[in-house]
Amino acid sequence: MNNITKYILFLPLVLFLVSCGGDSSSDDSFTYYQKKPVEPSKLDLTIEASGEVEAIYSVEIKSKASGEILDLPAEVGDFVEKGSILARIDQRTPKNILDQAEADLRLAEVRLTNASAQLERGTALHNEGSIADKNFEEIQESFASAKSQHVRSMVNVENAKISLDDTLVKSPLSATIISRPVEVGQVISSPTTAVGGGTLLMQMADLSKVRIRAFIDEIDIGKVSVGQNVSIRVSAFREEVFSGTVSKIEPLARVEQGVTIFPVLIDIDNKDNLLLLGMNTDVVIQVVDKDVALSAPTGALRTRKDVYSGAEILGISKEKVDKFLEKKVIGENFTKFIVFKSGSIEPEMAWVEIGISDLSRVEIKEGLNKGDSVFVLPSKGLVDRQERFRQRVKSWG
Repeated sequence: MNNITKYILFLPLVLFLVSCGGDSSSDDSFTYYQKKPVEPSKLDLTIEASGEVEAIYSVEIKSKASGEILDLPAEVGDFVEKGSILARIDQRTPKNILDQAEADLRLAEVRLTNASAQLERGTALHNEGSIADKNFEEIQESFASAKSQHVRSMVNVENAKISLDDTLVKSPLSATIISRPVEVGQVISSPTTAVGGGTLLMQMADLSKVRIRAFIDEIDIGKVSVGQNVSIRVSAFREEVFSGTVSKIEPLARVEQGVTIFPVLIDIDNKDNLLLLGMNTDVVIQVVDKDVALSAPTGALRTRKDVYSGAEILGISKEKVDKFLEKKVIGENFTKFIVFKSGSIEPEMAWVEIGISDLSRVEIKEGLNKGDSVFVLPSKGLVDRQERFRQRVKSWG
């Protein structure tokens, strides 16, 4: 059963109970229906929810180098530019490795020079037939070995420079430090060598644009769509209304205290950094905000199963109802409903096509005209219940 159908069944109960407010000794105090005009109106419907501010973009910072932390220039809450130094790690071991690699490279260069000269002389002698093929092959192998060692030494030097550079931890983006669980003097491990994934130095987030994770009841989630405007308030700034936009509706539901809810992500520009991560928020999502040419009270809509009770109240014969219901209508109980409208002689039945609704009134796309009036009626069960209640009240008198 969709929300409009639920509302159709619920509203007559409210109207019916209101009708009980008069003098119970007078039959005229019991009104079984109301007549309302079909007219243009503005439909306005919002959904309220709660949520929490979280970062859209956040990064965990770890050092590729292991060792003792010598300096942490950035504090929690500081905004740092991309490329700024966040931490300095002890460089002694990487520096020693680089020195050794550079020394090995110089030795490899000398060996390659000598091997190159031997290959040049051996080639000339071999062409003259002065040395055997086996000796020339040994010269070629020595040259290839020296060249390979030279390449290996250059790679080692490059890797050693990278390791040394890794002792300076730099910011990968312009963002704010939101946590820093380490202190100067602490010995950290690298994620490339440690089984546990390395030591977390700090966490950064871009706070210029944040998002709210709000939780919407499954009854209302069908009314929410990406791109809808959202109004947000937080306790810290009660007079400030922040504007956001629905960016995503997550497909996996959660069940909390027996209620099924869906997470909805709302993006907000936070240029002044007033919204802080973890703040609780009150969210109002604008679902319907539209002027429609024709609208009618939602309580005037009736289903095929509930039309007989309304006809009985208005004095319409069962034969007329049977004849009216002979025709099957595509979209019944979804986009097509039955209404009782004022006729020239007696109330008449009509199929109407509906559009958007704010639960109080509904857009009429087809089936009614401006100037028509429709009847808002309770169900037969409610009428019978009210009649029993009235008789009971009379018996008490």
